[in-house]
Amino acid sequence: MARPFRRPPPGYSNTMTPVWKIENTAPARLRVTPGQRHDVVVIGGGLTGLVTALLLAQNGVEVAVVEARRIGDGTTGASTAKVSLLQGIRAQRIRHRHSAEVLRGYLDANHAGQQWLLEYCGRRGVAWQPADACTYAQSERELTFVRREFGALREAEIPVEFTDRIDAPFPALGAVRLARQAQLNPMSLLASLAAEVESHTAPIYESSLVHGVHTAAAGDHLIETEHGPILAGTVVLATGTPILDRSGFFTRLLPLRSYLTAYLLPQPISTGMYITAGEPTRSIRTIPDPDGDVLLVGGNGHVVGRADHTDELVADLRDWTERWYPSATPLTTWSAQDYQPIGELPYAGSLLPGHDKILLATGYAKWGFTNAVAAAQVVAGQITGKRPDWADVFATWRPDELRSLPAAVRTTTGVALEFCAGWWHLARTAPDALPPAEGVGRVERRLGRPAATCTVDGTTTTVSAICPHLAGILRWNPAEKSWDCPLHGSRFAADGTRLEGPATDHLTPLSTPVTRPPAHIPEPDER
Repeated sequence: MARPFRRPPPGYSNTMTPVWKIENTAPARLRVTPGQRHDVVVIGGGLTGLVTALLLAQNGVEVAVVEARRIGDGTTGASTAKVSLLQGIRAQRIRHRHSAEVLRGYLDANHAGQQWLLEYCGRRGVAWQPADACTYAQSERELTFVRREFGALREAEIPVEFTDRIDAPFPALGAVRLARQAQLNPMSLLASLAAEVESHTAPIYESSLVHGVHTAAAGDHLIETEHGPILAGTVVLATGTPILDRSGFFTRLLPLRSYLTAYLLPQPISTGMYITAGEPTRSIRTIPDPDGDVLLVGGNGHVVGRADHTDELVADLRDWTERWYPSATPLTTWSAQDYQPIGELPYAGSLLPGHDKILLATGYAKWGFTNAVAAAQVVAGQITGKRPDWADVFATWRPDELRSLPAAVRTTTGVALEFCAGWWHLARTAPDALPPAEGVGRVERRLGRPAATCTVDGTTTTVSAICPHLAGILRWNPAEKSWDCPLHGSRFAADGTRLEGPATDHLTPLSTPVTRPPAHIPEPDER
């Protein structure tokens, strides 16, 4: 059985690299060959996409997977990989908006996803560890949330218990606990899934960004990729947020960014999985390893592009970790992106009502390791005619979405305000002749055009500051050295390369990158 964690080589030191990918030896796969046709093309090589492809291949469907970057470069590979039915305070949030029957259906779906995943891991030798899940209170207000979560889950017949104490060094006023949940290494899981998909002669193409999907002859769809077009009878969007705007799903999702840090532990500690019932979020778990366990702490989330000092959020997370685990040694930090559905329930099914040839799955609200598998079962079932009994809970179009209208209005208003603020600030900003300092990015006007300029690793790059999705003005993320859109969560590397979100194009370069040699530091005999 594979080890749950591969330790870094001696002297390793890095930041913004997920702990699971410190030593990633997976070979790169071929990119798309133009002109091919597949019965089903799954766009996105994360957990949703690979499980969907595997379920289809097992049912005799001819399928291929197209991934914009590498397998695991998205949310799945950056996750804490908790496989739990106790999901912070999700149950009470869903119950507040929906009936007890709907909450029961959501939990049935997540239980089905959890059981499928753990059975798969057992069959394929992917290591996982049982662990109790706890949602704990940092304050009296959060204690109210904990008790509500306990009540909502008890009503749904989930065997949770309330406790006054948790086995952890940080304080807690009380917690709701669910025994025998699970945790695992997401990259080990993805590697196994990808290998099994390919064992069914289903190809996986990497480094193949999809620009769009259009109607083609004979009822097919033409998928435009950066390497040329391919054809598909049915298209599955497993891209975090749908990359096609025709259904307006970007208005029904709130893109969230959160940060994580990993520390080496001098001795083993409790194997429980913990998360706070309120803000600031603290999500804690350990990675067991024969050479010494690793502690993961996540939190300090925010809407993508709407936090200026993200480096301070990372520093705050480190300070909290070092306060309660003073003997731990820092290893790495990174971040992840998730999408919160305005109606609290995930989406899996048709992109447009009555049309089943373009399907999607999204909106897991940071709990993808059960929801993603359940969503894959819904999508694959819609194609094969084997939909689960609880599939309607994941419906992409349902009448009760009208109850989410106030949340939709708030989300849309926030987007409009960010759009106006970005362009207003740009109009008042004069260009600076000097390049930004190392690790700094700025947005300014250059020859009348919005320009995003940054300096990273000694190289100064200027690209368009306009998000190619819906023309939002990008903002610099100092923690990750990236350009983030505050409208719908598209993100781009310092050089303009598209990273994630609904955008389907890279940023336009506005100048040739300039690399400056490091300043010369005189040797002692030169002084």
